[in-house]
Amino acid sequence: MANLAINGGAPVRTEAWPDWPLHGKEEEEALLGVLRSGRWYYAEKVKEFEAAFAQFQGARFAITTCNGTAGLEAALICCGVGAGDEVVIPAYTFQATADAVLRANAVPVFCDVEPDTFNMDVDSAASVITDKTRAIIPVHWVGLPCDMGRIKELAAEHDLAVVEDACHSWGSQWKGKGTGALGDAGAFSFQLSKNITAGEGGIVLTDDEELAALIRSFTNCARGIEEPWYHHYRMGSNYRMTEFQAALLLAQLGRLEEHTRRRQENALYLNGELSQMPGLTTMREDQRVTRRAYHGYQLLYDAEEFEGPARRRFMEALRAEGVACRGGYAQPLYRYWLFQRSGEGREYCPLSCPYYGRQRDYTEVSLPNAERICRESVCMGHRVLLGTHADMEDIVAAFRKVHDNRAELLEK
Repeated sequence: MANLAINGGAPVRTEAWPDWPLHGKEEEEALLGVLRSGRWYYAEKVKEFEAAFAQFQGARFAITTCNGTAGLEAALICCGVGAGDEVVIPAYTFQATADAVLRANAVPVFCDVEPDTFNMDVDSAASVITDKTRAIIPVHWVGLPCDMGRIKELAAEHDLAVVEDACHSWGSQWKGKGTGALGDAGAFSFQLSKNITAGEGGIVLTDDEELAALIRSFTNCARGIEEPWYHHYRMGSNYRMTEFQAALLLAQLGRLEEHTRRRQENALYLNGELSQMPGLTTMREDQRVTRRAYHGYQLLYDAEEFEGPARRRFMEALRAEGVACRGGYAQPLYRYWLFQRSGEGREYCPLSCPYYGRQRDYTEVSLPNAERICRESVCMGHRVLLGTHADMEDIVAAFRKVHDNRAELLEK
């Protein structure tokens, strides 16, 4: 008789996981307040949210944007990145990290990641720096801050700007200071899947007053601060946030600290239990991280060590037991179509830019840790971590059940 639910047995759980996005009367009242005010555009709620989020992360300045990608782009350009420059980024990240570099007319250069944090491998990053390198983008993967001490040392050695991709790390802290203002600037996303959301939206943090003014100008149609409305001082764009988004985010921010604490407690429990099973490698904790946002829960599955089936079948078995999971990115960024093509002419800019003047063939890039993560990663969304302790026990029970009955998955 089959024990696993995928083969007809009873599942560990049938209850639904917490909904996302979460909302309540706070969001309703906030939206109605803006609606009735008639001030729907880039006004007091935006200023209020900027001040509140900057305080929450321990930054001096905050500039809201229409999304996190726009924030990264604005930060890079205002840090001086432009045509002919290279920017070092990790190979295991969302394409937006590279898109922001390309939108700045610069060339992304990929480095490997650490196999037990999925964050930038600083030694790998150091190995790809050239005289063209202008900036480095550490990505705080699923909320775990990168080794910002070593990254800032590397940046100082080569005179590089540090622009944090903090789009997974609302509430994370490195040595007591929030992500986003650990380097020169850092961008966050408030897209629908994120731990604090208005459907879309973003924000850039910095401790540098001059840089903050530049980013404000760039994202606000190149206007100056307290200058006449139709005076424009540089190239810029309209990357502004609306009052509706800011009002929603203020309401969401009120729950973020408690949600961050709950996700962290649940993730640490899962780490302690799942790390004891053969073939499962949980992400390494770092004592210098004084608070961690979890934009999901991720581990590596080694089928051979688990003595189990291929990852696809393993995840199907977990889902049948009631555990929502997926595999994450199928390939590192350098394997995407955008980076596999090559040629001359304007459609291949910025690689074909005369200011760059170099050859870069992404088809020759091979970074073993990033490729391993793509093969072995198993992810659960952050809403799962908002469950109760009993919910976490169900997750552990499902993993153990699949392990104990793995022979059922290997039968022909």
